[in-house]
Parts: sequence; C-alpha cells; structure tokens
Amino acid sequence: MNWQLFLLLHLYSLSAKKHSLRYFLTESSGVTNLPEFVAQLMVDDLLGGYCDSNRKIPKPRDWAVKMILEDPKQFEIYENECDRYQHKYRTQIKNLKEQFNQTEGIHIFQRIHGCEWDDETDKKTAFNQFGYDGEDFIALDPETMTWVAAKPQALITKRKWDNEIIYLEIKKLFNAEICPKRLRKYLQYIQKFHQRDVQPSVFLLQKTPSSPVSCHATGFYPKEAVMFWRKDGEKLHEEVEYMEILPNHDGTFQRSVDLKLSSVSPEEWSRYECVFQLPGVVEDIAIVLDTSVIRTNWVPPAEFPTGVVAGVVVVVLLLLASIMGYFIWKRPNKGFSRASSSDPSTSET
Repeated sequence: MNWQLFLLLHLYSLSAKKHSLRYFLTESSGVTNLPEFVAQLMVDDLLGGYCDSNRKIPKPRDWAVKMILEDPKQFEIYENECDRYQHKYRTQIKNLKEQFNQTEGIHIFQRIHGCEWDDETDKKTAFNQFGYDGEDFIALDPETMTWVAAKPQALITKRKWDNEIIYLEIKKLFNAEICPKRLRKYLQYIQKFHQRDVQPSVFLLQKTPSSPVSCHATGFYPKEAVMFWRKDGEKLHEEVEYMEILPNHDGTFQRSVDLKLSSVSPEEWSRYECVFQLPGVVEDIAIVLDTSVIRTNWVPPAEFPTGVVAGVVVVVLLLLASIMGYFIWKRPNKGFSRASSSDPSTSET
C-alpha cells in the first residue's frame, strides 16, 4: 500500500459485515498555513473526532457528541492523547529528517492504526502502520508482534521498537480487547444517532430546458436506498443515468438519478415519475415530472436583466478606450508600433 497525504477511506454501509475503527495521525514539517499535527478518529467512514496542534481541545462530531456527554472520560482520554502525540511525533519527524539527511523542504510523517471487526464471524484484526514522505516506512505484524521495516532506513527504528517490550504488551491488549470494545460501543452510538426522526429530501433539478432532469435525494440513511425513474408504473432502464451515492457531513447520504429528455415530448411528461424507496419505510416518495416542481437557476434570454447587459457594454467600451489610449500613447514619430515588454518606461523598479 502506498501512503498519500490524503488517505482514501472506506464507505460506510449499515449492512457491512466488517466495521473499522481507525485513527489517522499526521505530523508535517515545512508546510505553511496548516497545523503541524492533525489527528482524526473514524468509525467506518464517519468522523468521530478531530484535533490538531492549533486546536488543542478535541472536537467531537455528530454521533460522538452524545457519547462525550454521557461518558466524559472518553473526552479526557482523547484530549491527553492529542497532546501526547503532538510532542512525540514532532520529535519523531525531526529524527527521521536527520536519519534521511534532510535539512529543508516539506516532509510528512503518518500513522494509521486501529482494528476491524466482522459482526458475523466475530473475527478481529488489527493494524498499525507508519509512512514517511508518501511511502511505507514500518508496520507492526499483529501476529508476531514484531516490527517489519519497509525500507533499509527503517531498520534502525525496527531494532529500537522491537525492544520496547512494555509497549508491545500494551499494544497486544489494545488490539485484542480495547479497540474491538471501543468499536462496538461507537457503533451503538452511531445507530442511535441515525434513529432520529429525520426525513430525506427529494426534489427535481435541471440546469437548462435541454438538460436532463436530475432527481436528487439527500439526508437519507441507511445507504441502501433505492432510486429510479419509471414510466406508466414501469421502471426505466434506458435514458437514465445513476450517480454515485455520496456521504453527507452528518453521516447521511445523497444520490441523483438523471432522466434524459431527448426522446420525451412535453405531452408525455406526466407519465414519468421519480421514485425513492428507503428500507424499512412502507411509503415510497414519488415525484411526477412537471415543470412546476423543477428547481432551476436558468433564466430565459428575454428575462435576462437589461441593467446587467448595459453594464457589461459600458465596461467593454471603457476597456477598448483604455487599450486604444495605451497604443496611441506608445506611437513613435515613424509609424505605429506596440510597446516592447522591455520598455524601461513600463518596467518595475
């Protein structure tokens, strides 16, 4: 696996057999306008908390807020961890720069650790990997509890970390018991969070009269919602395009399904409707294709504001006048010529 500054995350699914608790930690050097240290807690694809070197206090997100209120000790644990790792990884990246004989430039030290749990087989797996400057550096083998160097420069670190017996024992306990227990607990809070009475929104969108009509649904959960267009009660398989299901910031999802209108006459519009179905919900949401319910920002040419057009014409005329004045001012005694970019009269001092 190749490390990247921005790591790809697994998409969350209610019916997923495997769930994961992942901690992403990043220490950087030479990066301006960004915190040197950033840490994130993720359960499947849902962000639970965030902290960085600028914001000393961790910030819980969405489903984790209720957990912190009910169990303040969790917040205290992560507050201490955030502070501890900031100092620890600042030293670590400094040592790596010396080890790689680097004195300047941008350098990134990353760690991803946590566990996965299969809710059907109850199988648990753990991972603890480090990367440096976009490449694998070293990883802990959860079976042998020994470090595996990904490159020769990591052998020094391997020999040192293999001798940290107390850490390895603590990590072994974390992998087998603490991490899976946390994951199951966090999943319960996520389930409670999504049991709120939140209704999805479904509406029709269109850019221009000749564009496809997009049926857009947002704010639904779980991810396994069904959307489709139908004509006279029959599901359409042609002239439709299904967009990818995307996550919202609050853990819900959104999706669009486009209907191409090239072969649909206005008289037939009422025969088409978009249908949204959510698992566990008896009633479907159905919207009949009608111009009166379509949302659009398109403005017919006849209704385009004349003030804007007049303003644009004035600006263009002023610009042309300025350009003509510029060339006339540069006109020499013998003929007309454009000013050279090396003309000392226009160069900066």
